[in-house]
Amino acid sequence: MESKFNRLVRALQKRPAVIDAVGAAGGFSLRLKQGPAVNFGGASDFTVVINEPAGLSALSTLDVTAAGEAYLAGALDVEGNIARLLAMRDMFSDRHPLRYLYRFVRPLLFGQVSTDKAHIAHHYDEDPDFFRLFLDTRHRCYSQGVFTGDDDTLEDAITRKLRFALDAIAVKPGDRVLDIGGGWGAFTEFAGRHGLRVTSLTISQESEAFIRDLIDRQQLPCEVRREHLFEHRPEAPYDAIVNLGVTEHLPDYPGTLKLYLSLLRPGGRVYLDASAARTKHAVSDFFERHIFRGNGSQLCLHEYLEAVSRTPFEIETVLNDRHNYGLTCRAWAERLDAHRAAIEARWGRSLYRRFQLYLWGCVDGFDRDLLQAYRWVLRKPD
Repeated sequence: MESKFNRLVRALQKRPAVIDAVGAAGGFSLRLKQGPAVNFGGASDFTVVINEPAGLSALSTLDVTAAGEAYLAGALDVEGNIARLLAMRDMFSDRHPLRYLYRFVRPLLFGQVSTDKAHIAHHYDEDPDFFRLFLDTRHRCYSQGVFTGDDDTLEDAITRKLRFALDAIAVKPGDRVLDIGGGWGAFTEFAGRHGLRVTSLTISQESEAFIRDLIDRQQLPCEVRREHLFEHRPEAPYDAIVNLGVTEHLPDYPGTLKLYLSLLRPGGRVYLDASAARTKHAVSDFFERHIFRGNGSQLCLHEYLEAVSRTPFEIETVLNDRHNYGLTCRAWAERLDAHRAAIEARWGRSLYRRFQLYLWGCVDGFDRDLLQAYRWVLRKPD
């Protein structure tokens, strides 16, 4: 393994992408589990440790999915600042054209609803206790908060966002609101306590059970249904619709907007927030395979607004939330790390590492403007 390691070192020292990454982000080290470290660039912020031959083989490909999967399996370790490693991920390649194409072929073969139901369980049907270890403790909201400053608490930021959403849809006690993607009941609980009759949609079994228990314990004037949005057929139009971070899973903008119009009474509003990117479907192979499966995509704002322009909807508000989402993900990542031992003991090392890569990768994405985020409000004309 040592000779193969030395070949890898020589290849990295000559690779332009590695040289550029080191020049832009600083230095790092590489070593076998039993062996001296080899330094690349300046002072080392982190060390990649190769524990076994499978890790060395994966790293030698310089493929982001192969390296990520080796880390999940424990064939590779990272000592030091993993956020700095993720800031240098551009030195890895990400070319998987057949797997990328299948993301879009599968919904055509099996239907969007069936595909979404199959994929959603991979991320959301973990034990709710796991998510509660890193989400805010007050609302358990799985989308960005609205911060007044970098030292604001995550709990206050989430409360502020939920209040903003409620004010944005201009509803009163007794009004009917559709909550798309109920998550862990953040909006359902918040709005239900204000007397709103919320119908919460989810296609996750764990989410459905959690929200139903929440409604029953607090006797909220709400209901939860395990239905895909595209299957939902209410008896009457809603007074408002709220979508907290689910637009990423609804990439058919014209079809979704048409459905919103059919579900909403005249004069009703839709509040939405989402992570975003400048190019639609610019999702890494590792992200699609291990974080959010399917043909989803971060919001592409200019394409979304173009679709809105072809509907009767009025755009009332669009707000840039990149910094807010960056702060939110940093708080989640830090809380995840603080509970590492408990997570690994209860659910295993792989789950911890999967979300560690996801959340710190998002922090890096928002910091470098590779990711953006928005809140926006639409109104159906009277």
